Amino acid sequence: MIDKLIQKIRKTGAPIVVGLDPMLSYIPQSLQQEAFAEYGETLEGAAEAIWLFNKAIVDATYELIPAVKPQIAMYEQFGIPGLAAYKKTVDYCHEKDLVVIGDIKRGDIGSTSAAYATGHLGKVQVGSKSYSPFDEDFATVNPYLGSDGVKPFIDVCKSEGKGIFVLVKTSNPSSGELQDLKAGEQTIYEKVGALVDEWGSDCIGSCGYSAVGAVVGATYPEMGKILRSVMPRACILVPGYGAQGGKGADLVHFFDKDGLGAIVNSSRGIIAAWKKEEYARFGEGSFADASRQAVVDMIEDIGSALKQ
Repeated sequence: MIDKLIQKIRKTGAPIVVGLDPMLSYIPQSLQQEAFAEYGETLEGAAEAIWLFNKAIVDATYELIPAVKPQIAMYEQFGIPGLAAYKKTVDYCHEKDLVVIGDIKRGDIGSTSAAYATGHLGKVQVGSKSYSPFDEDFATVNPYLGSDGVKPFIDVCKSEGKGIFVLVKTSNPSSGELQDLKAGEQTIYEKVGALVDEWGSDCIGSCGYSAVGAVVGATYPEMGKILRSVMPRACILVPGYGAQGGKGADLVHFFDKDGLGAIVNSSRGIIAAWKKEEYARFGEGSFADASRQAVVDMIEDIGSALKQ
């Protein structure tokens, strides 16, 4: 799957991923009312509004981008109907030939970690049949429990041709409380980066990148430069662009000399673009067109930075 992701980045010229992280406040009232008219102001109605919103944005942007990244918590908050909308979104994105990165941030040990890996990336056996429950192409993984929490995911990746992105240096302001602490001569994030390089050493694709990637926030460009050298074979998923303050000029060191090796996420900066002043001209009724324009602008911003 890492080969497909890199191929699609090359084909689109867009090293970006659209974060499908819907909140009801992002969804136009007209769309909410359409969903509520059918299902009422219920969890099912909220899930339907999310699905209609996601579908419109995917339809407007899929030809421009290589991948999407739905954040599962935004769906889980609406219970079982929300999870059904999550699965429906994953399946629809696959129909559009998009790579799907499930932002699930799971991490546990033993059979529990194996079950998470099976549920999101693998197949579960039910009698004589097997099923792919959520069937994302990649998943984000929390490495805080060490190798025991990560290796079950890697095993499933190898058997199913999938991939993971391990949290290394996250974009949130308080990440340094733990990730920047020194462990001997290295910081914790450098230690984790070295483990990512080790974990991915035997699952390198033909593109030269590993199925074991890393999450490194756009808000820490100097640390990204360090980690690019620590993890030369890891594709870096870069959150924090746009709404969290990251911009194209900050991202140059996340990429290799060929402009590959990283994929930059924007969530509300794209899906809620219609609410931003610079895209207000589109209006609520053309929210998906605003999202498309935000994608075009992001591609231009990152592309211009990489050319300098």
